[in-house]
Amino acid sequence: MPITETNIDPAALTLQIVADFTVPVARLWDAYTDPRQIERFWGPPEWPATFTRHDAFVGGLSKYRMTGPDGSSSAGYWQWTAVDPQRSFEVRDGFAGEDGEPNTEMPSMSMVFEFTETALGSRLTTTTSFDSLEQLEELISMGMVEGTKAAMSQIDAVLEDLATFAHELPTASQLVGDTQVRVSRVVRGSVEQVWQAHTDPDLLRRWQLGPDGWSMPVCEYSAEVGSALRTEWRDDASGEQFGFVGTVLES
Repeated sequence: MPITETNIDPAALTLQIVADFTVPVARLWDAYTDPRQIERFWGPPEWPATFTRHDAFVGGLSKYRMTGPDGSSSAGYWQWTAVDPQRSFEVRDGFAGEDGEPNTEMPSMSMVFEFTETALGSRLTTTTSFDSLEQLEELISMGMVEGTKAAMSQIDAVLEDLATFAHELPTASQLVGDTQVRVSRVVRGSVEQVWQAHTDPDLLRRWQLGPDGWSMPVCEYSAEVGSALRTEWRDDASGEQFGFVGTVLES
């Protein structure tokens, strides 16, 4: 169990949890900012989480849903308000409705995650600030402390090493709700390299080909919001051809 301290301060309206790990700060930071990793420990073991969005930048948004053993679910969101890479980030955490949008009738709270280096590895200090004593007492009574401890007990397995994590995650597709499908894969490359591979037309033509014998004669691509996209594939033997058009909505 990585948690070493739990402090509730009714006067300051805060709940602070301190946890120590035997991995570098960079590894711990990645576990919290990578949606495929954080969803393995954000929910308690019996209420695993699925993140459909997870933005690690100011103004960003995260959406997640925890599903219970009986199939019932509880949705939440983060609004990212501050980010200091590999040092700290702050979010507004709250409950969400079935559509994933914030539920303003339920309480929300500010959460600050601070990452520091220690002699043995790294330390994470999470400070949750509440808007009132009633809100603090309500969420504590709902099992917030116990749930957090149960969830964080799973982090060590995620942090074992990146090779183990990647081995468990081959290319996979998953239906998320009724209108989304998520395809994920761990790639041995930097974020910048993977970004270029998905936005540079010359690189896209080298790998996004499908079966042998198909080419990609048209690839008009950009990461700029509002840009028009066009891709076409051709069976070089039969001449059969198809394609897609689209527009960049967000980047």
